[in-house]
Amino acid sequence: MKNMRAGSKLFLFVMSALVITPVQWVGLKLGRPYAKRLPVRFHRILCGIIGISVTVRGTPFKDGPCLIASNHNSYLDIPVLGSVTPLSFVAKKEVAAWPFFGTLARLQETVFVDRERRTKAVHTANEIHDRIAGGDTLVLFPEGTSSDGNRVLPFKSALMGVAQLAVGSGEDAKPVNVQPVSITYTKLCGMPMGRQFRPYFAWYGDMDLGPHLWEAFGLGPFEVVVEFHEPVTLDAQGNRKKLAAYCEAQSSEGMKRALSGYPPEQVVSSGDENPPSSGGSAEKSRSTVAAE
Repeated sequence: MKNMRAGSKLFLFVMSALVITPVQWVGLKLGRPYAKRLPVRFHRILCGIIGISVTVRGTPFKDGPCLIASNHNSYLDIPVLGSVTPLSFVAKKEVAAWPFFGTLARLQETVFVDRERRTKAVHTANEIHDRIAGGDTLVLFPEGTSSDGNRVLPFKSALMGVAQLAVGSGEDAKPVNVQPVSITYTKLCGMPMGRQFRPYFAWYGDMDLGPHLWEAFGLGPFEVVVEFHEPVTLDAQGNRKKLAAYCEAQSSEGMKRALSGYPPEQVVSSGDENPPSSGGSAEKSRSTVAAE
């Protein structure tokens, strides 16, 4: 039964991707507005196929240029975050060469980073800034790798410097807001996941992608909590190292709350691709079952 479940999920995933990929490619080539929204629908479909239920706490920042700084557990973080709001990712350059997944990453306008060559850091920061200035929200995983899902690794500040570059000029200049986010895998089949099961979803170390993907697809439905924290600017924190430390602390606290079963004060059901814009308060929560 487990292998049948994994096989059927993988088949539906591939078929969905094959249907949506050419539509997204045309949208990007022609600059169609739907090319920003279609990935959200695709990720919601994908979450529904896999059996991921996403609970969102707080609100994605929409009032200006924004860079999201999130902890990183797994490749599953991509559909989890992608199902919430329109955004693109910053990923290591190796992802671009991955069969199938590299194509999907490019179709979501991922910015690829060469972590081995520091000389390209300035070019990458400028590309990220240009994308943010153009109205895109980008997701950065400052840990530099994925964790075991039980803790947040130290956030690196290398690309946080992009937040020191204002968007626009003169009176129209706006600071880049950096919004910390925490992603926590909390329940499996309605029960607390625990350390023994979280590695089936967290992908880290020298785990092979294929077997891990098959194992994750073969297990029952699971729940993830995504919390959007209060956004800040680099000027408010003083420098990029303090900014990275702030984002790390917020992400870590969010994970602790989710793992301890911290109850949200209010739960609002929504399927809106563009949640209302406000700060990153964790006082409101949105429960989203990602299939439509």
